[in-house]
Amino acid sequence: MNVSKTISILTFSLPMALSALAQTAPKTTSPAHKTGTTAAASAPILKTQLDSLSYSIGLSLANFYKQQNLTNINTAIVLRAVNDVKNNKPLLNEQQAQTCVMNYMQKAQAEKAVGNKKLGQEFLAANAKKPGVVTTASGLQYQIVKQGTGPKPALTDQVRVHYHGTLIDGKVFDSSIDRGQPVELSVNGVIPGWTEALQLMPVGSTWKLFIPSDLAYGDRAAGQSIPAGSVLVFDVQLLDIIKQAAPQIVPDSAARPMPDSTKKPQ
Repeated sequence: MNVSKTISILTFSLPMALSALAQTAPKTTSPAHKTGTTAAASAPILKTQLDSLSYSIGLSLANFYKQQNLTNINTAIVLRAVNDVKNNKPLLNEQQAQTCVMNYMQKAQAEKAVGNKKLGQEFLAANAKKPGVVTTASGLQYQIVKQGTGPKPALTDQVRVHYHGTLIDGKVFDSSIDRGQPVELSVNGVIPGWTEALQLMPVGSTWKLFIPSDLAYGDRAAGQSIPAGSVLVFDVQLLDIIKQAAPQIVPDSAARPMPDSTKKPQ
């Protein structure tokens, strides 16, 4: 998952959920005595539709943060925030809350990346010594499995490729080859390691790429399959450079369409 997208969802969800909870949260009172505590604990707590709504909001919020591995949240402070919003007396404004969440998530991602980056560096150091492996100035490594004889793509070209992507432990995270469907993409619209390699490959080539994390997704994870700080390994077949239609001359005042977005290899 893109970390900026995750942060955006987090910071959007937090005030929305707190606001909703503040409107639905019932007032709590301390029991006068403990008589009947066991019976009360076993009684249904979702007695009304509003009870169910309140619980559902809390459940949704808790599950979302659990998916982000934020399992050590102080629930007492969360409840305090709910009540503070309800009373229009929050300790932080929206901008401060967003900054707090962003800083925490970036720090957490960086910490997760440390171990993977160390393993990746060790892998690349050993891999660089293998026969046929070429290391470029950027740190990209590649091995030519089959050298094509066609032209090489330019930075602004569209290309058609087949690929098979794994982590250094061999775990597959994406594969157009397994899907049986080549992918069309922009040379300058993919991760930096791909952009560099594609411009070196003649059409018809099959190369194996070993991409350092700083030429891939850096300290952030990419979905559930690519952990932060991961070295990525790709088998890439450059099938073709897609011929573009000649540009039409239009008046300067005419609206020009935005280019289509392309899917990046994951």
